[in-house]
Amino acid sequence: MSLLIGTNVKLMLPRLLIVFFFFLKLAPNDEVTITWSDSKKLTWADFKGAVQHNTDAVAVTASGITFSFSVSQSNGEYVDFNATAHAHFYPEKSWYLKDKGNSHILAHEQLHFDITELHVRQLRYYISRLTVSQNIKQELRDLHEQANKNLAIMQSAYDTQSNNSINAEQQIIWSKFVKTELDKYKAYRSK
Repeated sequence: MSLLIGTNVKLMLPRLLIVFFFFLKLAPNDEVTITWSDSKKLTWADFKGAVQHNTDAVAVTASGITFSFSVSQSNGEYVDFNATAHAHFYPEKSWYLKDKGNSHILAHEQLHFDITELHVRQLRYYISRLTVSQNIKQELRDLHEQANKNLAIMQSAYDTQSNNSINAEQQIIWSKFVKTELDKYKAYRSK
């Protein structure tokens, strides 16, 4: 990729590709995870997966929504439910190229994890609006499925519009947008 600076100088930038993967989980297992937190930001030390050499990617963030629910019945009728959702980062599936990883790329990867948290907050918001019905199980599954679809769409849009962090202006726009959205759903944040 080349950028024109002024009218005479051409600066060649290496094309850095940053890939984001997310995992759709229904319930936690014994896999090592990092749960999203206001106080914990990702560091390169969190990226412990094996580097994939058959890609142009500089870094891969693996994160996703872990979701579970239970329902209570009385006389064959659903009378209550409980649902939990968390944003998790998967260190063993996340990696980066040590010679190319820098603070700008790490911020891009952190924002992928923040986007996952945003969708967890939105999922919790929609769950809070549910009332118990005989369709509660399907309603919960549908909300989870929709949250995962929305997450995938936003992650893709983020990488496309920021050109995998190369477009610094779009990276800033996305950072501000996600912060605003996280604040909008602050009551549903991970604790």
